[in-house]
Amino acid sequence: MIRRAFLLILVISLLLIPIPVESQSQIAAQATFDVDFPLSITFNLQAESNSDITRIVLQYQVDKQLSCAHVTSIAFPDFEPGASVQTSWTWDMIKSGGLPPGTQVYYSWIIVNEDGDELITEWETLCFDDDRYDWHSVIDGNLEILWYSGTQEFAQELMDAANDALVRLEASTGATLERSVRIYIYPNAYDLQGAMIYPQEWTGGVAFTEHGVIAIGISIYNLEWGKNAIAHELAHMVIHQITFNCYNQLPTWLDEGLAMYAQEERDPSYEAALNEAIAEGGLFSVRTLSSSFPASPQAAALSYAESYSIVGFLIQEYGQEKMLELLLVFHDGCGYDEALMEVYGFDMDGLDALWRESIGALVGSIP
Repeated sequence: MIRRAFLLILVISLLLIPIPVESQSQIAAQATFDVDFPLSITFNLQAESNSDITRIVLQYQVDKQLSCAHVTSIAFPDFEPGASVQTSWTWDMIKSGGLPPGTQVYYSWIIVNEDGDELITEWETLCFDDDRYDWHSVIDGNLEILWYSGTQEFAQELMDAANDALVRLEASTGATLERSVRIYIYPNAYDLQGAMIYPQEWTGGVAFTEHGVIAIGISIYNLEWGKNAIAHELAHMVIHQITFNCYNQLPTWLDEGLAMYAQEERDPSYEAALNEAIAEGGLFSVRTLSSSFPASPQAAALSYAESYSIVGFLIQEYGQEKMLELLLVFHDGCGYDEALMEVYGFDMDGLDALWRESIGALVGSIP
C-alpha cells in the first residue's frame, strides 16, 4: 500500500514538472536589391512571421583587397510592425562617396519578432557594376581589361601596354603585381566622369588601390596617351600592393615618381618645367613633395617632373635592389625619414641635397 502511494505521488510530481515546448513562431524572409550605378544601392526585404515583426537591421560590408579592418556597417530601415512587412533601405553614394565599378558588396538582414525569435539571413553578394554599358573582357594573368567601345585589337594593345609597364616596373624596382587588377576602359573622359561621384573636371584616369580597380577614359583616337595612362595607374596599383600598411602612406614624390617611371613616354612639358625651375632656383624640396601636390597646373607639372627625376636619381645611383628594399621598409610602416635613413643612410633633406647636386641645381628650395 505504501509502495502504491509512492508511485502515485511520483507520477503526479512528473506531471507537474514543466516540459519545454519549442516555439511555434517562425520568420520567413525574401531579400532583393536594385543597383543604380553610380548613385545608389537599394536593399529590399519582404518578411513574414506568426507574430508581429518589431525589429529589422541591415548589415553590409564592402569587399576590399587592401584594408586595415573588416568593417560591417548597419542600417535601420523604416517599417510598420506587423506579421507581414515590406521595407527597403537605400545606400546613397552622393552622401557617402562612391564605389568603383565591379565592387562586391555583402549583405545580411536581422529580423526579430515580438516573441523574441530572430532570423539572420545568409550573407548574400551583389556586384555594384556599371551595367549602363555592354562590357567585353580580356584576361591575361592577374590583369583583366573591360571595355565597351572599340575592337578586340584595341583592347589587346592596351593589355600589351599594361604588361610592358609591369616589366619596366619590375626591372627598375623589383616590384611585381601581387593581386588581380581590373581595368575599366571608358571611351572618353565624359563617360568616365559619369561613373564617378563628384569627379574633378580634369580626371582622365583613377586607381582605386584598395579595390584593385583602375578606371580610365581612352579614345581609340588617343591610344598612345591611353597606353601611358594605363602604365601610370597600374604602377600605382603595384606599388600600393607591395607597400600597404596600416601606419603610414608613401611620400607623394615616390608614389608619383615610380608611376611616371613605368610609363614608356612622358610629357615633354614636364622636363621643360624642371629645367626652368633649375635655372631660376625655383625647385620644390623633397620634403615639400612628400605631401599632396599643388592644384596649380604649372606647380603640379613641376611636382611630377621633380618626382620622376628624384626616383630616377635613386634607381640610377643605388640600383633596383635598394629601391625594392625601400618599398619593403615602407610596408613595415616606417616614417619617411626613417625609411630613407635605414636603406640609403640619409633622410629627406640629405636626399634633397644629393639630388640637387646630381642635376646641377642650386641649394635651396621654395615652400
